[in-house]
Amino acid sequence: MAVHPEVAAYRAARATAGTPPLYAQTLAEARAADLAAIRAGAGAVEPVTEVRDELIPGPAGELPVRVYRPAGSGPLPTLLYFFGGGWTLGSIDTADGICRRLANTVPCQVITVGYRLAPEHPFPAAVHDCHAATSWIARNADEWGVDPTRLAVGGDSAGGNLAAAVTLLSRTDGPALAGQLLVYPNTDSSGEPTGDDDPALFNSRSVAWYRTHYFADPAHATDPLASPLLADDLSGLPPALVITAELDPLCAEGQRYAERLRDAGVSTRLEHYPGMIHGFFAMPGTFTDGRRAQGSAAAFLRERFGLPSTSDELAGPGEAAAATGAAAGDG
Repeated sequence: MAVHPEVAAYRAARATAGTPPLYAQTLAEARAADLAAIRAGAGAVEPVTEVRDELIPGPAGELPVRVYRPAGSGPLPTLLYFFGGGWTLGSIDTADGICRRLANTVPCQVITVGYRLAPEHPFPAAVHDCHAATSWIARNADEWGVDPTRLAVGGDSAGGNLAAAVTLLSRTDGPALAGQLLVYPNTDSSGEPTGDDDPALFNSRSVAWYRTHYFADPAHATDPLASPLLADDLSGLPPALVITAELDPLCAEGQRYAERLRDAGVSTRLEHYPGMIHGFFAMPGTFTDGRRAQGSAAAFLRERFGLPSTSDELAGPGEAAAATGAAAGDG
C-alpha cells in the first residue's frame, strides 16, 4: 500500500503542527477545525454567476440551502449536494468549493442542503431532511429554475451516505433521479471500523467517534437508511459514480456498495484512487487527485444530464488506477 507523495507531505505537516485528531477535541473545536481544514485545502475560491442562500421547509422547521447557478437562463440540470462531516460536523459552507467547481465545470445548478446534525439531532433526522429537500426542490422546479427530468443527488463521506439513502427513499416515494454521486461514502455502520489508527489522518477511531454521535441507539446502524449496503434490494436505483481512496477506512465498504449496485443491474462506475486518503476530494488545492476526482464527477454528471463533453475535461485516476484494475466501467 504505497502512500502518495502529496499525502506523505500532508501527513508530515499535520504531525509537525501537532494537529489533534477530532476525537481528542470538543465537539465545538472539531466543528471549527473541520471547516478550517477544508478551506485551507480547497484552493482558490471560484466565482460563480450566482450564489445565494435560501430557506426551504423541512420536517422539523426551515432548512438552509445554498444555490450555485452558472450562466444560462431557463430550467437547468440540478445536483442536490450533501456535505460530509460524519453527520456531526459541517454546514453548507463545508462544500462551498466543491459546489462552485461542479456548477462551473458541468455546468449545472448545484444546491447544497444544511441538514440537521448529530448528536443534537441523531439518525434519521439528516436522512429525512435531505429527502425532504430533494422532494421539495423537485415539486417547486419552476420556481427554482430546475429541470426536474435532470435532477441528481450526491455527497462526500456522510454526504455520500445521505445521497445513497435518499435514492432508496426516492425509489418508492419520488422524485425520479438521474444519477447519484457517492464520494467515499459510509455504506455500512453495522460492524467494527477497519483500518489503522494513525492520529494524523482520518482513521478507524474517527469513524467510531462519528457513529457514537449519530446513533442514539446502536441498533439503528443496521437500518438500510443508515447502512445502504444492508438493503435487501438495490435494483431500480439511479446510475452511480462511486469514488474511493486506498488509505481510507471507508474504502472497502464503498467498493462493496459499487459491486452490489452493479450486481443489482444499476449502471455503476467505480473510481479508485491509489495512495489517497479520506477527504482528498474536498481538497483539490492540496491533492492533485482531488482535482482529478472532481473532474470525473463533473464528467459523470454531464453524461447523466445529457450535456456535451468538454475539451478541458479533467482526467480521473488515470494510469495508476488502470494498471491495478481498480477503475471499472459501467456494469
